[in-house]
Amino acid sequence: MPTNIRNLVLRLLLFFCGLPYVILSQQINEWVPPLDIPLQLSGTFGEYRNNHFHAGIDIRTQGRQGLKVKSIQNGWINRIRVSTSGYGKALYIQHYDGTTSVYAHLKKFAPKIEAYIKEKQYEKESYTIQTFPKSEVFKVKAGELVGYSGNTGGSNGPHLHFEVRNSSSQNPINPMDYTLEIKDSQRPQIQNFYLYSGINLDSKRKEYPLIRKNDSVYTTAGIHSGGKVNIGMHLFDRQDLSYNKNGIYKATIRLNGVLVFEYRMDKITFNDSKFINLLIDYKEYAQKKKRIQRFISHPAQKVSFLKETKSNGEMKITAGKSYQILVEVSDYNGNISYIEAYITGTERTEIVSPKKYFLDPKNDHSFDFENKTVYFPKNSFFESIPLLVENREEKLFVGENNYPLQKSFEVRFKIPNQDSLITSQSFIAMLNSKGDPYFLSNQKKEGEWVGKSKTFGTFIISRDSLAPTIKPLNFKNDQWLSSSKYLKVKLTDDYSGIKSFRGEINGRWILLEHEPKNNSLIYDFNDLSFDESLHQLKIEAEDAVGNLTKLELKFYRKSEKTENTKNIK
Repeated sequence: MPTNIRNLVLRLLLFFCGLPYVILSQQINEWVPPLDIPLQLSGTFGEYRNNHFHAGIDIRTQGRQGLKVKSIQNGWINRIRVSTSGYGKALYIQHYDGTTSVYAHLKKFAPKIEAYIKEKQYEKESYTIQTFPKSEVFKVKAGELVGYSGNTGGSNGPHLHFEVRNSSSQNPINPMDYTLEIKDSQRPQIQNFYLYSGINLDSKRKEYPLIRKNDSVYTTAGIHSGGKVNIGMHLFDRQDLSYNKNGIYKATIRLNGVLVFEYRMDKITFNDSKFINLLIDYKEYAQKKKRIQRFISHPAQKVSFLKETKSNGEMKITAGKSYQILVEVSDYNGNISYIEAYITGTERTEIVSPKKYFLDPKNDHSFDFENKTVYFPKNSFFESIPLLVENREEKLFVGENNYPLQKSFEVRFKIPNQDSLITSQSFIAMLNSKGDPYFLSNQKKEGEWVGKSKTFGTFIISRDSLAPTIKPLNFKNDQWLSSSKYLKVKLTDDYSGIKSFRGEINGRWILLEHEPKNNSLIYDFNDLSFDESLHQLKIEAEDAVGNLTKLELKFYRKSEKTENTKNIK
């Protein structure tokens, strides 16, 4: 719906609910872009990511940080969050039309917001923080500066992650509905086409090479199949001026003209991501990192963007009959690609796979060995699966990573009688594809190490005896730093990872900006003022198993106060 019509409808609704139109007309404006540059996307709404659907769009920032980020509408800031992972530095702005906009991976906030959040960080003595300002604290207008683009949190490169949510439910809405202009004349590209023999996770598939008839239509050689089948495709979409392989917006499948499957990425819920691995060929993705989308509704899945049809993507092919399959794949701008495929029905042939242990998702399952235990709570699986669990001397083998999990399972190792230091430094680790162990978050309970995993694999007990390292980057001991704006150190840990850190100058807590991607801690000298010239710096860090390290240095800096310094007590 066009923005002007949408706003008119909203105003009329609110007017008849008793809110004065004259006030609303002052509050609701046209939406404006969050950046002043031509918008190019590196990620689209609802596209498939690692274990989640993308809740917004990723806007390229020309490989730079520090671009001005602006509020898209009148409203007020109702949430501010700072984290070393996820969204990094993020702002949430609630608007008068019932939506909330989200701006994530920011380098920093606008000055008044930056000062506010720093004060809260000093009060809490924590870099990571989340606060919910009252509506009157930060009112903003459309086009007003709210922050600067960055690369904080779980970002893999400079960009702005931008979302629009329904304010009451917090469910994400496709931001493209709000007149964001993205140049896009390119059709989605379909690289591979498959037929699956069933709807379960280990259904057999067969690939049929695609033949391009023209710019928009693909076809296949004649297909002979029987029984119940469904479709899988390896595909992506691109926009003009961007080479990123992004997700598609809409897909429909028709069998002899009858709609059998449809999804449309207008809105999602965060709960949808629980089922993302049911909509791909999980085994292919886990082993080869190739994402084949499956256009079928698994009985266990409950996602909001699938249109319910009679067959939910499953097509019954009868021997001796002919069928036309018409696949239509489109992006948000209406660029469409088609597949016209023809099937001649044959007798169904079933391939029976060898079975190991079959685990029913409706029950708990426990595997007990002499010194190890594996426990699967009820509803850990989406369907009954074959699973081999074995005690292999020092290793615990818990299946191949061929099936997705709905819940985490528990792994336990008994703690042997050994030196207390060795025990404190030990933990459950999981072996990666190269056979190298990596840290698995766990704890000690009643003589056991206890860890949780949402991925099948092989587990061992490993040890981390090395403390983190702290290295000064732009200064050294006994140095004058009067002309420096920042104090920078490098914080690294080679194994279990940084659990916590703390910095002090002359016994006062200091805010260290933590950026895990480059292992840096940065202190802004404008944060605090000191009466002395000699300063004692102390930084402590602890890794995930409790190894501690400490850096203690002294430096000198002029004590005079400037207009830019703020004494936070």
